[in-house]
Amino acid sequence: MQTNLQPISAPHTRTSIKIVSTLNKSYHTNQPPLEGKIKRLVLTQEGRTKLNIYPDREFYAFPRFVKHVDDGFISTLTNLYRERLRPDMEILDLMSSWISHLPSDVKYKKVVGHGLNAQELAKNPRLDFFVVKDLNKDQEFEFESFSFDAVLCIVSVQYLQQPEKSGGVFIVSFSNRMFYEKAISAWSEGTAYSRVQLVVQYFQSVEGFTEPQENMSPIGWIMRLFGLISELDPFYAVIAYRSFKHIHDA
Repeated sequence: MQTNLQPISAPHTRTSIKIVSTLNKSYHTNQPPLEGKIKRLVLTQEGRTKLNIYPDREFYAFPRFVKHVDDGFISTLTNLYRERLRPDMEILDLMSSWISHLPSDVKYKKVVGHGLNAQELAKNPRLDFFVVKDLNKDQEFEFESFSFDAVLCIVSVQYLQQPEKSGGVFIVSFSNRMFYEKAISAWSEGTAYSRVQLVVQYFQSVEGFTEPQENMSPIGWIMRLFGLISELDPFYAVIAYRSFKHIHDA
């Protein structure tokens, strides 16, 4: 299987790379897999359902050149990326869009975007390449083993129906906004706390990640407590790192 990466600078040409799964490989062929093995399923079959049952590719067929979160959320997320991501990193931006949330003054080694609308991805100024794929239909990315230092997922985890199939650092960020009919019921029917814990469980259900860290904007929480900025988007993020410890050493 090949993944077609679309260069941003040449939107009408395509380049194909032969790549292998990042999830089930060890650095040494005589070692058991370090990561990717699903220990348990987090969602029930009912929890994976959506109100809108039509293919996601149809829903995202037309570009939406809008902001899905407010400037406060974007600023908090950009600062988090500045703290956690290094300039020498190769980054995979899952379920990306036309706006980049990476710091504009930091040049990363390579940024590859993924999404469902090529027009949106082509306008993203930080992407070196992009690939269009429906992760609810096909969860396999055959990128070269350990080819990314960081994986990002911004305000889109609520749409994944197979989240247990997901390294460096993996940062999942979200707010309370969503396309309600396209969010899985386990998300749309949950609370802010339960959504954070759901993402934590996604990481815990797969071999190879450190214990997830929860990251929320403390200023936002305090101001919301006093009703000062109730109209602004809350910020939530869950962060985990790839563990290099061999399974048989545990």
